[in-house]
Amino acid sequence: MENGTGPCREERPPTAQETTVTEGAAKIVFPSSNEVFYNPVQEFNRDLTCAVITEFARIQLGTKGIQIKVPGEKDLQKVVVDLSEQEEEKVDWKDGENLAPGDKPQIAVVGEICEEGLRVLEGLAASGLRSIRFALEVPGLRSVVANDASARAVDLMRHNVQLNGVAHLVQPNQADARMLMYQHQKVSERFDVIDLDPYGSPAPFLDAAVQAVSEGGLLCVTCTDMAVLAGNSGETCYSKYGAMALKSRACHEMALRIVLHSLDLRANCYQRFVVPLLSISADFYVRVFVRVFTGQAKVKASASKQALVFQCVGCGALHLQRLGKAAGASGGRVKFSAACGPPVSPECEHCGQRHQLGGPLWAEPIHNLDFVGRVLEAVSTNPERFHTSERIRGVLSVITEELPDVPLYYTLDQLSSTIHCNTPSLLQLRSALLHAGFRVSLSHACKSAVKTDAPSTALWDIMRCWEKTCPVKRERLSETSPAFRILSVEPRLQANFTIREDANPSSRQRGLKRFQANPEANWGPRPRARPGAKAASEVLERRRLLQNKRKDPPEDRAQRAARLKTFPCKRFKEGTCQRGEQCCYSHSPLPGASADATPTDCPETPPTRTPLDLGPAAGPGVD
Repeated sequence: MENGTGPCREERPPTAQETTVTEGAAKIVFPSSNEVFYNPVQEFNRDLTCAVITEFARIQLGTKGIQIKVPGEKDLQKVVVDLSEQEEEKVDWKDGENLAPGDKPQIAVVGEICEEGLRVLEGLAASGLRSIRFALEVPGLRSVVANDASARAVDLMRHNVQLNGVAHLVQPNQADARMLMYQHQKVSERFDVIDLDPYGSPAPFLDAAVQAVSEGGLLCVTCTDMAVLAGNSGETCYSKYGAMALKSRACHEMALRIVLHSLDLRANCYQRFVVPLLSISADFYVRVFVRVFTGQAKVKASASKQALVFQCVGCGALHLQRLGKAAGASGGRVKFSAACGPPVSPECEHCGQRHQLGGPLWAEPIHNLDFVGRVLEAVSTNPERFHTSERIRGVLSVITEELPDVPLYYTLDQLSSTIHCNTPSLLQLRSALLHAGFRVSLSHACKSAVKTDAPSTALWDIMRCWEKTCPVKRERLSETSPAFRILSVEPRLQANFTIREDANPSSRQRGLKRFQANPEANWGPRPRARPGAKAASEVLERRRLLQNKRKDPPEDRAQRAARLKTFPCKRFKEGTCQRGEQCCYSHSPLPGASADATPTDCPETPPTRTPLDLGPAAGPGVD
């Protein structure tokens, strides 16, 4: 039963309480009730993971002289070879790498065991869909361990493994993911690929994961607790990831860098360090792919890869302060020391406001552009392989255009709303930065992001020049507001907003699907799987029915008029009410009303209810 060879139940038709789903090459059955977690919106996540692991397997097995064969790539490779002799020589050189003369390269195909292939662990497999897709779509695998702590989930995994005919590759296992990874700390027992996609935060699993992955192995981590990583609960973020998150327009990239910092910090405890391959912020989660290596000398450089963030609370200007400093010494050695700072004064130089301190976070590049290019090329030349290939192409294309050495970013609406002016177009602001001699790019994490190496001084000079084209009414601005203080300084840089051809990125010109629209109604994180839970549709319907249940029901005009007639009119008692029968309050004393009860003023329009306590018989405080 541990390796999926238990009683075969693939002939059993799904009952009314079960749902059959086909995704990629896999077909799974899971209960309609929310006993086992499944979210169809995560198909992009699973497709991208299959593409990344495929290219990782191509690199790892290529050093052993093993080629991988991906369905749909055979004919496409022939076209590439026929078009260019140079490409043919390049392909032949790779195919013959580490092979003796006369030997034929070993071919690894999907669905078959590769004795020298990758050992994969999915720590929280739920229905087993991801592991089954690995077995059916990724070549060069030795084994896939699909683990989950839920007995119901493991039982469902066994059925789905038999249903897809991958029992020889996928091994369902019931255990605590942390204990399972701690049991595989020995070098000979480590996994080449570990995939962690938990419900919420992966923080409890990271310490075990960095110890159970092999040397140079791939660690794939998903975080769906974006409220914590985006700065809503900075203290909670620190307790989970060891960093303070800030509320910022660049919160999605900041979340990626906090996760990378947390991974590297945990790996450093065991003389290991991480090298990011790809970091994605999509939908309601972030996803990182990193390789883990061992090396005491490289671990010493980890402090210089982390940085604190100073963010102005007024204008949002960002400044980074590295934790450590690496400098060259005699004999080719590298000397590490503490960095000097801070890079800002107590008050912001632009608006005079204070700074918030966040981090530490990863300050080095979050992508390996060579690896991203390999994945992008593989997906582009074989678009039929994945259902979300169009979106993968768009997102990876934007990533290849990002400035790798510039952490975080600003947004168009943030810059314009700070000084209360009209928003320039994306091409106008990018052109102004390029005319000024700075670099600028987009970010896959935000549609209106402006990632640039220009200092905040130059950026605000450009916005001052833009404000002159559509002036702001200064008399409406408070003298202590960030907008007044920024606009009271004359720009030293004269911006040129003439549109440049290179201001429009290639991915935008080609019309790629770069930023995902809402995929379906009520999309997003699904409810946590619970034993005996109701179906997801029933949960959503119950949420809709109970929405705003604690609010008072709406009151129509007749009910409001009848309620106001229960209060006496103060002006009628004084003899000054001129409205007569049209008065919304009563002109006759209520039975049993006290003599000293204060009547109510009769306004031109009925007043709103107030919580004043004017006695048991009169006043709007009586409900």
